[in-house]
Amino acid sequence: MKRVLAIFAKTPLPGRVKTRLSPPLSPRQAAELYRCMLLDTVERAAALPTDIVIFHEGSAEFFEKAAPGAVLVRQCTGGLGVRLEHAFQELSSRGYGPRVVIGTDSPDLPLAFIEEGFRRLEQGSEAVFGPAEDGGYYLVGVSGGYGTLFRDIPWSSEKVLEASLRQAAASGLAAALLPSWHDVDSYEDLLRPSLLEASSGAPRTRAFIAELGLAAPLAANAV
Repeated sequence: MKRVLAIFAKTPLPGRVKTRLSPPLSPRQAAELYRCMLLDTVERAAALPTDIVIFHEGSAEFFEKAAPGAVLVRQCTGGLGVRLEHAFQELSSRGYGPRVVIGTDSPDLPLAFIEEGFRRLEQGSEAVFGPAEDGGYYLVGVSGGYGTLFRDIPWSSEKVLEASLRQAAASGLAAALLPSWHDVDSYEDLLRPSLLEASSGAPRTRAFIAELGLAAPLAANAV
């Protein structure tokens, strides 16, 4: 069956995105950082041999310009678990088999990791997770049903992946794990060396972080 990559994203408005980074960033700076991460993610995803669907919060106008080749679907209301269930149901109704969802917090995520996620689903795994170093996950995918995979999860905590694996087992789903990767959630995350390298594949994010000149303030605060 045909595969699809879904991206969860928000319209990059000040005060609505990356609020955990403000302060030290201003709401406008945090929104611009998010915009750069989102555009880098969408551009990289377009190189994959898969359909792209963006589940968005806010006006579709921004996404119509930012991702003209993607299908746009408005996210439903409710918590993250409810919105993930809605997304997987929607993608299934459109005839997709292997369905993978990512966000925009890992703009330098290697495309090989996403490809491996699809391969695991196509080779027999019923669920796949990409572990994030903070205890959550940067990617989740299913090949068919998802049982209670998104129920009773302590979202925004270091126990997200652990609880999700328990729910996969309780639902009888054979789950696979991908290599771990990083989210950009905190001030310190902005200075991760690999994110700032020219080979990161996230040029807008890298350029914006460089313009902020964060290294000097961070060093000063450590004294």
